[in-house]
Amino acid sequence: MKFRTIIILIIILLIAFFSSAYVVDETEQVIITQFGEAVGDAKIDPGLRFKIPLIQQANYFPKNLLEWDGQPGQIPTLDKTFIWVDTFARWKIVDPLKFFQTVNNVSGAFGRLDDIIDSAVRNFITSYNLIETVRKTNRELDTYEEGIDEVRQDATLANITTGRENIVSGIMEQAQPKLDKFGIELVDVKIKRLNYVEEVQRSVYQRMIAERNQIAEKFRSEGQGEARKIEGDMEKEMKRITSEAYRTAEEIKGKADAEATLIYAAAYGKDPDFYSFLKTLDIYKESIGKDTSLLLSTDSEFLKYFKGYEGK
Repeated sequence: MKFRTIIILIIILLIAFFSSAYVVDETEQVIITQFGEAVGDAKIDPGLRFKIPLIQQANYFPKNLLEWDGQPGQIPTLDKTFIWVDTFARWKIVDPLKFFQTVNNVSGAFGRLDDIIDSAVRNFITSYNLIETVRKTNRELDTYEEGIDEVRQDATLANITTGRENIVSGIMEQAQPKLDKFGIELVDVKIKRLNYVEEVQRSVYQRMIAERNQIAEKFRSEGQGEARKIEGDMEKEMKRITSEAYRTAEEIKGKADAEATLIYAAAYGKDPDFYSFLKTLDIYKESIGKDTSLLLSTDSEFLKYFKGYEGK
């Protein structure tokens, strides 16, 4: 009987020990509650801890950084440009007791973060022009496209006085005091994505298309002017080549005619009658065809060789 009682006591003690013991991990912090109310300070240091079994309960909260991803929303800038803004943040629980007493758990904290950070983002985006949210310095853009300078001679970027980094810092400064009462520290806030709303996107695309068409028209005009110049130079060169070729041909023909004249003259000097006979035959060949009709006197010199042939 005593042995059974001892066994029962040992079992009860083991159950009490295991139900009262809890471990605090390096990435966790614990709040002990009794009947739903917090008891004592937060347990932050890692190690083995004990609580009253069945009465007290250990509530664990993460110690490391947590993510918050905001819902993208449509926000107007100071220069009346509607954009979609998507932000995210990193936060952590720095006072677990205050955190438990106000928002109770991480899910409840997300609701408060949505309200506070989204409100701060909207306040700052609406307080500055779009260019302030996009850029952080007045550094000259290192992108260059041929022809773009001539088209955009009067399209200069606005001067940056605040910049994106200062806007993000301002969002954190505005949101942090409102999160202190929840035991939350806002570690970082960043703008994940900025984009025009659909209506503004269409307008921007149309402006980009018009600008590209203007650049293309400029290039086409320059190309046509260059083509006209090349065609003019080519026509000028062709005329020069043709003129030189004609001059050379005329010189060759002149020399040939002179040589022919000399040959004919030499031939005429040796036998004037034979030369006259050949020249007359050439005239017959050029002037008389099968359909040619001639009315000539019998005393005509043109027929002297015919007459001579008939007499023979």
